[in-house]
Amino acid sequence: MVEVQSTVQTQTDTTLPHGSVQVAGGASSSLRHESAHLHVAGEARYVDDVPLPPNAVHVALGLSRSAHARILSMDLSAVEAHPDVLCVLRAQDVAHNQISPVGAGDEPLLAEDHVFFYGQPLFAVVAQTRHAARHAAALAQVTYEDKPAVLSIEQARAQGGALVCRSLEMTRGDAPQALAHAPHRLAGQLVVGGQEHFYLEGQAALACPGEDGEMRVCSSTQHPTETQHMVAHVLGCPNNLVTVEVRRMGGGFGGKETQANIVACLAALAAARTGRPAKLRLDRDDDMMLTGKRHDFVIDYDVGFDAQGHVLGVDMELAARCGWSADLSGPVTDRALFHADNAYYYPDVRLRSLPLRTNTQSNTAFRGFGGPQGVAAAERIMEEIAFATGLDPLDVRLRNAYGTTERNLTPYHMTVEDSITTEVLSQLAIDCDYRKRREQIRAFNKTSPHMRRGIAITPVKFGISFTATHFNQAGALVHVYTDGSVQVNHGGTEMGQGLHTKMVQIAMREFGLAQERVRITATTTGKVPNTSATAASSGADLNGMAVLAAVRTIKDRLVTFAASHWQTPPEQIQFTAQGVVVGEALVPFATLVNAAYMARISLSSTGFYKTPKISWDAATGRGRPFYYFAYGAACAEVAVDLLTGENRMERVDILHDAGLSLNPDIDIGQIEGGFVQGAGWLTMEELFWDTAGQLRTHAPSTYKIPACSDRPRIFNVRLMENVPNREDTIFRSKAVGEPPFVHGVAVLHAISDALASVDDYRTCPGLNAPATPEQILRVAERLRQRRAGADAQARA
Repeated sequence: MVEVQSTVQTQTDTTLPHGSVQVAGGASSSLRHESAHLHVAGEARYVDDVPLPPNAVHVALGLSRSAHARILSMDLSAVEAHPDVLCVLRAQDVAHNQISPVGAGDEPLLAEDHVFFYGQPLFAVVAQTRHAARHAAALAQVTYEDKPAVLSIEQARAQGGALVCRSLEMTRGDAPQALAHAPHRLAGQLVVGGQEHFYLEGQAALACPGEDGEMRVCSSTQHPTETQHMVAHVLGCPNNLVTVEVRRMGGGFGGKETQANIVACLAALAAARTGRPAKLRLDRDDDMMLTGKRHDFVIDYDVGFDAQGHVLGVDMELAARCGWSADLSGPVTDRALFHADNAYYYPDVRLRSLPLRTNTQSNTAFRGFGGPQGVAAAERIMEEIAFATGLDPLDVRLRNAYGTTERNLTPYHMTVEDSITTEVLSQLAIDCDYRKRREQIRAFNKTSPHMRRGIAITPVKFGISFTATHFNQAGALVHVYTDGSVQVNHGGTEMGQGLHTKMVQIAMREFGLAQERVRITATTTGKVPNTSATAASSGADLNGMAVLAAVRTIKDRLVTFAASHWQTPPEQIQFTAQGVVVGEALVPFATLVNAAYMARISLSSTGFYKTPKISWDAATGRGRPFYYFAYGAACAEVAVDLLTGENRMERVDILHDAGLSLNPDIDIGQIEGGFVQGAGWLTMEELFWDTAGQLRTHAPSTYKIPACSDRPRIFNVRLMENVPNREDTIFRSKAVGEPPFVHGVAVLHAISDALASVDDYRTCPGLNAPATPEQILRVAERLRQRRAGADAQARA
C-alpha cells in the first residue's frame, strides 16, 4: 500500500509574508491519476474484487442457439435438478420483462416465446457456486422452430429493409440539382465494419438485498441512474429502493452504457428471489456473444465537384446493421449523419440514415457513437475527389474546410463559429514535413517491388454534447469536513479515462488544497440522483461544472463568514496553495473551516449544471445539437507488404485541440489510446458471423485487437497551445474522450495511398474497413488487373 501524508498545516493564522502567495494548483496541471498507485499495486477494486457477503449465490445464463426461431419447448428439469442449483429464473418470473433503454418495448430481459439472435438470454440459473450455475445452464433442452434469419445489411435491404427505429434525413439546399449541374460527379460505396468493445473488465454486478425491499447493486456500468431505473422496473419497485454504486470500471468505451443493465437486473432478480446477495459475471465468450458492438455501415455516396476539388453537392445514405432491438441505434445513426460532413462544408446536401433490423446482437454505443463511421464517409469523398482531379488529398481537404464567417452552415443548420480545421491541418503538415515525405514515399514506391509506403493526413471536427438534449445535465455533492479535508461526489463514472482525477483537480484549484486532501468517492445514485451516462465525451464538461458549482457555493459561504469574522472586505480573501489569504493574514484552510463550523456555517453543498445554447428537433433535422466542436488532425505513414497484405504504422503525428487542458498528461494518454483503438477498428478488428448467425469471433483467440507491437514505431502527439475553448466550459477546456478515436481514419487512408501505387496513383483504391491482410490483397489484385488492362489498351 502506498501511504500519503497530509501536508496541510493546522496552526492558527499568521501574518502573510509580502509577495509569497502561491497560486492554487490543481486543474490545468498534469496531476497523477487518482487511482494510479492502486492500479500499479493491484489494489484497485472492481466488482469482481468486492468480497462476497456470506451466503452469496451465483448466477449464470442460458443462451439461445438459434438466430431467429419460435421456442417450441424449454425443458429445464435437468437444470433445476443439478446439485447446488437453488432456482431458475424465466421470463414469467420477471415483474416487467422489458429493458429497452429508449422505451421501444422490443427488448425482453429474458426471451419469451421467440428468440431473435444467437446468444439471446433464455433463462438464468441461480446456484451456490459459479461452477454449478454454469454447468447446470448447459443441461437445458430447448426445441426451436427456426425461421429465416436476416444477418447482414445486404440481406436486410433485400428483404424490405425493416427498421429498428425511425430514420433521419438532413437536407440543406437542393442536392439533386447541385449534382445534376456539377462539372464532375462520381458515386461509390464504402463498407465500414463493426467493433467489439473488448473492455478488460467484463460485464459484472453484485446485488445485495436489504430491508423492506431495498436493493444495493454494485455494477460495472457507465450509466448508474439508468441501471437503477431498470433494476427497479424489473423488480416492480420504486426507484428509491434501489441504489447503484460504481467505484470504477476496467474500461467501458460505450459497451457499458446500456449493455450493463441485463447483468445488473438478473443479479438483482436472483437476490430478490433468494433473499441472498447474488453475483453475475460474464466470461469473455458469453460477454461477446451476448452484448452489442459498434454498428457496421454500408454508405452509398454521390458527390458533385469542380476541377479545383471544391464540393458542390453531396447525397449520402448511411445504412447500419443495428441488430435485433432498437437499443441506442437511433441516436447512433443520427450522429453518423451529424459527422458525415466531418470538417467540410457541403453547399447542397442530403443525408439519410437507414437503421436496419437484423438477427444479430443489438448494436450499441461505442466510442464516437456513430461519428467515426460518418467521418470515414466524408474522408472517402475527399479521397475520391483527389484521385479524380489529380490533386494532393491535403489540398482537397483544405479547400473544403469549414470557414467561420462564410461557408459555415452544417447539414443540420448549425452555424460553425469556431472552425480551426485549416489552421490545424496546415500546422500539422508543416510540423511533420508532410509534403516532402509524400514525394519521398512516391519515389520509394517506384523502385520497391513488394513493400509500398503510404501517407495521409486527415482532420477531425467532433461535436460535443448529447444529441438528446435532456441528457446534458449533471449533479454533484461536495462535503468539507472540519479537519479541512474534502469529499467530492458526482454523477460521472470512472472507467480509466481520468474523470475522477479531473474532478479532484477542480476542488484542489478552488480551495487551494493538495491532492491528498481531496477524496473522490464511488459514484452512487444514493448521493447524486438522476444523472446522465458518462458518454458523449461530456463527462468532464458536465460533471466538472457541477462540481465547480458546489465548491463555489461553499467558498462563497466561507468568504462571507471570513469577511465578518476577521473584519476584512470579501475581495481581499483569496484561496491559495499556502492557505486562505484574509487581508494581511494567512489562515490555514482547516482553521477557517473549523471556525465556520463553530459558527454553524454549512460546509456541504450540491451543484447542478445544464449545458446552455443547445437544442435539437429530430422531426425537422435542424438545430444546435452541440455546444462546441473539438478539432485535431493526424498524419499517418504506413508500410504495406503486397505479398502478405500485412501492414505496419511507421510514424504517426497528431495535433489535437483540448482547449485549455485540465490535465495534459491524461489528455495525451487519451489521445494515444483513442488513436490506437480507432486504427485497430479500421485495420484488424473483424467480426464474423456464420450462416447460422453465430458470432465466430467471440474470444481473444479469434478476435484481434491492437497489441504493443502494433503501435506506431514513431508516435508524436501534441496538444494545441493557447487555444481556450470559446464557450464557457470548465476552465475553458475541451472534451478529450471520443474525438481522438477518429484520428485512426488517417491510417486507413495511408494504407489506401500505399495501395494506389499499384496502379500508379491513377485510381482510388476504394479500400473498405477493416483493412485486413485479406482485404488489402484483394484490393491490390484488383488494382493490378486494372493497371494491366490500362497498359494493354495503351499499347493497342
